[in-house]
Amino acid sequence: MTEVSPRPAEAMAPAPRLPLGWIKRDHLIYVASIIGLIVLWHLVATTFFKPQFFPPPLLVLSTGREMLESGELMEHISISLQRILSGFLIGSAIAAPAGLLMGSIPVVRAIFDPYVQFFRFVPSLAWLTPVVIWFGIGETSKVLIIVYTTIFIVLINTMVGVSHIAPNKLRAAACLGATPLKAFIFVTLPATLPFILTGMRLAMGNSFATVVAAEMIAADSGLGYLIFNSRLWMATDKIFIGIVCLGALGLTPLPLSDRPLRPSIWADRIAVRLAGGDAP
Repeated sequence: MTEVSPRPAEAMAPAPRLPLGWIKRDHLIYVASIIGLIVLWHLVATTFFKPQFFPPPLLVLSTGREMLESGELMEHISISLQRILSGFLIGSAIAAPAGLLMGSIPVVRAIFDPYVQFFRFVPSLAWLTPVVIWFGIGETSKVLIIVYTTIFIVLINTMVGVSHIAPNKLRAAACLGATPLKAFIFVTLPATLPFILTGMRLAMGNSFATVVAAEMIAADSGLGYLIFNSRLWMATDKIFIGIVCLGALGLTPLPLSDRPLRPSIWADRIAVRLAGGDAP
């Protein structure tokens, strides 16, 4: 008797997934790293320091729970996030179009490039005192400082993205009859999008640092205010709560992925979809 060979579909059928098969090794290492840091924190705090100088994680957790129950912690977090998101979104909405124009039109770049190169080396905190004098200590001054922080990071990354577009793509679009506007929409914009997202992610990190510094100097609420005001009462547990909250907010998933983006593939796929075809 001849042996019956397995059908191709049966031979290529995927093996049954194990329970919790979605958990990858990287996830376990990620969690183990966090647990290891907490254990090290506990050992160092309980062995070498007094709680008033370096509080252990259990004390910080207990104080944080009390602040959550009273609503104080969520108030500081929500106010800081509101300031960060307002300034970040306004700055990105200004910087991305400006970077596209400066990168695409040489005349526009020649006009505004000296100002960009000058002001991007002036730290945002250098403007804090003038902004407070002009706009007071309300929300406007904090938002404007974050807008200033965001604009130059996103703008420079956008200009770099435009400069990295292969000239052959623009020539090919022109040969196929694309007008400058269509070439901008179907080639320049998709190819620059990964650089814009990278600039926005970098700007988000700088926005956190800026808002904390601004809240320490001129504010009566927010995580920066919580950290700065707690030092007056030697409440180091509240200081660590503010620090942990800032780090935890940075760990939350953002739409701006850390995964490297390949501009050429993005440009090709988005252009095909906009043209009504099926992208691979």
